[in-house]
Amino acid sequence: MNDAAGPETAAAINPAQRAKAWERLGAEQFDVVVIGGGVVGAGAALDAATRGLRVALVEARDFASGTSSRSSKMFHGGLRYLEQLEFGLVREALYERELSLTTLAPHLVKPLPFLFPLTNRWWERPYVAAGIFLYDQLGGAKSVPAQKHLTKSGALRLAPGLKRSSLIGGIRYYDTVVDDARHTMTVARTAAHYGAVVRTSTQVVALLREGDRVIGVRIRDSEDGSVTEVHGHVVVNATGVWTDEIQALSKQRGRFRVRASKGVHIVVPRDRIVSEVAIILRTEKSVLFVIPWGTHWIIGTTDTDWNLDLAHPAATKADIDYILDHVNTVLATPLSHDDIDGVYAGLRPLLAGESDDTSKLSREHAVAVPAPGLVAIAGGKYTTYRVMAADAIDAAAEFVPTRVAPSITEKVPLVGADGYFALINQTEHVGQRNGLHPYRIRHLLDRYGALIDEVLALAAEDRELLEPLAEAPVYLKVEAAYAAAAEGALHLEDILARRMRISIEYPHRGVDCAREVAEVVAPYLGWTEADVEREVATYIARVEAEVQSQAQPDDESADALRASAPEARAEILEPVPLN
Repeated sequence: MNDAAGPETAAAINPAQRAKAWERLGAEQFDVVVIGGGVVGAGAALDAATRGLRVALVEARDFASGTSSRSSKMFHGGLRYLEQLEFGLVREALYERELSLTTLAPHLVKPLPFLFPLTNRWWERPYVAAGIFLYDQLGGAKSVPAQKHLTKSGALRLAPGLKRSSLIGGIRYYDTVVDDARHTMTVARTAAHYGAVVRTSTQVVALLREGDRVIGVRIRDSEDGSVTEVHGHVVVNATGVWTDEIQALSKQRGRFRVRASKGVHIVVPRDRIVSEVAIILRTEKSVLFVIPWGTHWIIGTTDTDWNLDLAHPAATKADIDYILDHVNTVLATPLSHDDIDGVYAGLRPLLAGESDDTSKLSREHAVAVPAPGLVAIAGGKYTTYRVMAADAIDAAAEFVPTRVAPSITEKVPLVGADGYFALINQTEHVGQRNGLHPYRIRHLLDRYGALIDEVLALAAEDRELLEPLAEAPVYLKVEAAYAAAAEGALHLEDILARRMRISIEYPHRGVDCAREVAEVVAPYLGWTEADVEREVATYIARVEAEVQSQAQPDDESADALRASAPEARAEILEPVPLN
């Protein structure tokens, strides 16, 4: 089956562990069964496991394959929520930002300076300054500098790419940036490290019950169609925009509804905008972020209702034009469609409210018990995933027959965090030991942290793995190998779109390196030549459908084109309601 060795650590998730996980899912009695491998589901599994509970986590597709890989890439408090007077949400999010920046995930969450350009000469500076001061105070501003006021020339020195006429001054403040998909996957691996049975490509097709109580789930392997049942004292529905679909399986009325809001981002080369800082811009509806991302900028986002395919929200030409039109109002050298290397669309799982404007819906989260033995968690922000997870498990504890300890995830660093700061100071030494330039080591440390030795160990017998990918040289071949050997990647799309971000970072969207990556991972995943051909063809078809959909004028046209692409995973059947 698999003639390439992978790391045998408790946190590794690979084909060998996957087979064992299937056996355990069908045989054991769990305390908590979590549905959903986004950041909240992974966080709930970690929270429950570190309380000493027996935990299973199942995800129909891949870790972070939905909302959790398609955010604005910030671990932030949400400066704009201060205007909506959501002080509690901002305080909570900033506390979580500080925690991840210093303790939980310093290898993944990084400080990032922002420029807030000022455009009104009289009222705006004191108004915005007061807001950012409150932002800094709520978050403590312990690990990042406090705000700094800038004249017009001072702001333009930080961001020379802005039009002189677009601002009269500025304020620099700090937030953070994170690779959301890697962070979510790392949370899931940390849950596995503490004993959770974690399995992707595993779809819930029915809820099990005794009388009126939910006692588990029926699952289907999305790779081979196998079906089994998983028994748990309580089931946690942490499926984000799919919350209502899973709720429908229980035939019980939900306590809240989730509304999907589409957010689109574009990715352009770093040299297209000359700036040393990220930029936040006001729009008529919300804000627009310009975020540095390696050799690129990520610019977004939009905020519109989405009522079509939840798995593959499609960006339209109108979405892209909206972003270009707004950012070009302040850029000295305007961007065009030809400057765009990547585009992605994600869905925010907002709690449905009375307002018709999705940008006004609350980002607070809610926990409910729609049926005995079934807990639902939805809403919230990426940044507050840990709090959401703890709240969900607190509610689930009612159905666990033994005493449940309080949440301790505030004190549990994610795998790769311990030792990260020391390794940063040893970058040159680690580089010399492995024959790699220090900048390569820094890149690896900021993706894997202290697991870097585990990654590089895969190249011990095959030094060729330390070579960069020919058509995506930011990444080494060994990173693709490690994605399959330890990070739960099962398909080419998992690697090119989420373990590495090649699908949005290169104009070819991963097409030009698809075969090279497939051949690197084939031994780890037991792929035959026919498997390699199928994976490459499927990935190319996916990219072609996405690119074509991004030229369509409306959601319906874009959705129809995107939905026409083949799926890497076996066709996902319609879920089956409770009998």
